[in-house]
Amino acid sequence: MRAGCGMSWLGVSRLGLSRLGAWARQGPPEPPLLAAPRRDAVIAAVAAALTAAAFIAAADNAVLAHIQHLDDAWLRLMVSGRTAPVTEIAKVFNVLGLVYVTFPVRVAVIGYLGFRRRWWRLAAFGSAVLLSEILIGTLKGAYDRVRPPGSLVATSGASFPSGHSIAASVTVLAMVIALVPAGPRRVAWAFAAAIFAVMMAASRAYLGAHWLSDAIAGLLLGISCALITASAVDLAQRRYARPAAPAAEQSVPSADRR
Repeated sequence: MRAGCGMSWLGVSRLGLSRLGAWARQGPPEPPLLAAPRRDAVIAAVAAALTAAAFIAAADNAVLAHIQHLDDAWLRLMVSGRTAPVTEIAKVFNVLGLVYVTFPVRVAVIGYLGFRRRWWRLAAFGSAVLLSEILIGTLKGAYDRVRPPGSLVATSGASFPSGHSIAASVTVLAMVIALVPAGPRRVAWAFAAAIFAVMMAASRAYLGAHWLSDAIAGLLLGISCALITASAVDLAQRRYARPAAPAAEQSVPSADRR
């Protein structure tokens, strides 16, 4: 029963990719999503391994106890070093990570890519966001970690991992991959996106909305979602987006093709 179910999902996935390839061929030609797929796949694998290590560590009570000592020390450091200007900047990041901001941005990106008929880039961005949203609720419910006391902003739900960190990192990095052509410009924009994501994570720990380990785990998970889905979509694009041979060429017997 499970084998049949797996086969059916595999068939549906292949059918969906084939249709996506057909749509892409009807629109303007799309260059490959990634310029160096092997290198980028290795980077995605490293990010995924670091993310897995962080979540495995948090699931072990003995390891989590040591992590909690570091989290407590970091929170004390943040509380003792708070200043009004830094607090206001951190609160701005808090607003930028709310769904009221991230949702319209995501919709705008998807709408733009759809309007330009950049289907493979839309698939990469949309799948990264979808994967991250599925994992946020699932992982928060599974770990059910209590938040730090005395947060400077309103919070709800479990603490681990940080939803703001996940949403910020996956959104900005997936945007860069989808909107900026591969090359030096993408590297520069990816660096800027990484700085923004790190600042978002740091602001969560500074405000006391999350433990430092929550913010780091969220940052890693968001990056992993963006990189893994980009590698997967690039692989699918290279396989399914190849233009079909002209009909006249197909009709020529193989012996006459010289």
